[in-house]
Amino acid sequence: MARTGTTYTRHFLTATETRQHELLGLDLGEGTPRRALVLGMILFALWVGPLLLLFGLPNEITFTLYLLPPLITTVYGTQRSTRLDRRWNIANWAIGARYLVLGHRPIICAGRRAATRVEWLPRRDRWAGRTELLLDSPLGPLVERWLGESEDVPAGAGSPVRLDARPRLYGPDAVVKAYGRKALAQNQGGTR
Repeated sequence: MARTGTTYTRHFLTATETRQHELLGLDLGEGTPRRALVLGMILFALWVGPLLLLFGLPNEITFTLYLLPPLITTVYGTQRSTRLDRRWNIANWAIGARYLVLGHRPIICAGRRAATRVEWLPRRDRWAGRTELLLDSPLGPLVERWLGESEDVPAGAGSPVRLDARPRLYGPDAVVKAYGRKALAQNQGGTR
């Protein structure tokens, strides 16, 4: 009989989520989730602030450019991710962008040894499958230079090691076989 477990964390978090029902005297009805509202305000300030400094106040045509990008990012970014339901979409977007731009430092021997720069995944491999359109455009040489040289195996690293690990559970009978009956009898005799 197989045992199954259930995680209720997501359900408790969404059930106890705080909501803002009123903002500056304006009734928000059922309420907006506070975390989404705060994120929207931060994105709005980060987007509109530089635009105000560069271009001044918006007119009838540019008002959409000032308002729509942070609004769309907030609405779609604060929805639960389909890949990992504990995260918002904006968290997955940020992690994905960070991986593409900076990569990540590999963990070797559970962190006992720091990875050398040669062991990092090269930029060309991280961007594989995402740059074909740019490589065929007039920006191709510039993108090619930014991605770096094509190498199958980085200098200083060997060929990939293929692992085929199979866990095994050894019982007392296997331990007796490994030690031998005499060693086990001597050990039991010495402890009495």
